[in-house]
Amino acid sequence: MPDKLSFRLAGTDGASAARAAVFSTAHSTVETPIFMPVGTQATVKSMSPLELRQCGCPIILANTYHLHLRPGEPLIREAGGLHKFESWNGSILTDSGGFQVFSLRDISKITDDGVEFQSHIDGSRHFFSPERVMEIQHDLGADIIMSFDECPPSNADPSKVAAAVDRTLVWAARCLEHHHKLHFFHGYPQVLFGIVQGGVIEELRKRCARELEIMNFPGYAIGGLAVGESMEKMYETARFTAAMLPQDKPRYLMGVGTPADILECISAGIDMFDCVLPTRNARNGSAFTSTGKVNIRNAVYTKDFAHPLDNKCSCYACSNFSRAYIRHLYMAGEILAIRLMTLHNIHFYMELVRNARDHILNGTFTPWKKEVLANMKDDSSSDAV
Repeated sequence: MPDKLSFRLAGTDGASAARAAVFSTAHSTVETPIFMPVGTQATVKSMSPLELRQCGCPIILANTYHLHLRPGEPLIREAGGLHKFESWNGSILTDSGGFQVFSLRDISKITDDGVEFQSHIDGSRHFFSPERVMEIQHDLGADIIMSFDECPPSNADPSKVAAAVDRTLVWAARCLEHHHKLHFFHGYPQVLFGIVQGGVIEELRKRCARELEIMNFPGYAIGGLAVGESMEKMYETARFTAAMLPQDKPRYLMGVGTPADILECISAGIDMFDCVLPTRNARNGSAFTSTGKVNIRNAVYTKDFAHPLDNKCSCYACSNFSRAYIRHLYMAGEILAIRLMTLHNIHFYMELVRNARDHILNGTFTPWKKEVLANMKDDSSSDAV
């Protein structure tokens, strides 16, 4: 069964590297640029699959590390894979667990063979090798799976970053070889992406991208950003790394970011994004809007009966409820507040990338982006409660 990804460019922006494309998996057609909500433990927090579909989400994420620890990939394989387990009929992408494993450096042991680490749940010991990560992701059954890579800290010495690139490339080759040996248990192809590492060092990124391209992955991700480097460095690195990647394959920037980050990186030629911010910020009482962030805990919203979270938004929360009501729910600890704010934030992100695509195709992306960013002013009194 082939594991190639149909990918077609639909248009480009003449004033930047922004592009619109389309690709298909066994479960959905995905139009890019696309934002992929993060469903770490086989659920996008507080959202049902129906609500995600109503927001227009064609693809979501799940996390290999967390699902391996709980409930375990054998159970999910027995259930028929993630799609059946969580009743999601769109596409799924699983990360390799590498970011989580390497964030546990104090309680993990890294060798060329892989990483031995301690569970954050019960302290049990586990081992991830490139081959083991491929086996877990095949059991999970995601449409797009990621190779196992080493993600160095943002403040790592250049020699450590270079060593991480070396290991990432060796592991990528091992992942690719083992992936092609494994059976597609759930009856549809799974597509493996390679991950470009190299910190903010252009030559290392170039070497990693070049060698991964020779391996001929169906798609490529940019990893190791948004891990502590400055915003300017992140944008710069995303820009020059994207330019190194093939034009005829998808480019995925992992773990990024704010609405401004996404628009800037669309300009750099990135097609796919994921981030926990829409759901995490909602749980903390923060909504993304067309005029910037709204902190619903702010006392100024206590009697704001006239405005929804965002006057320009058509989501269920904004179509039915005032800021005053949602603030009351949040301050009272009612679960509905988090659900409504999460629904709004996911809807906002999906509308943002849909509008970006429309403007790329219409040749108006760059002036539109400038206007959107100018309007996004953070709530100046967000800390007053």
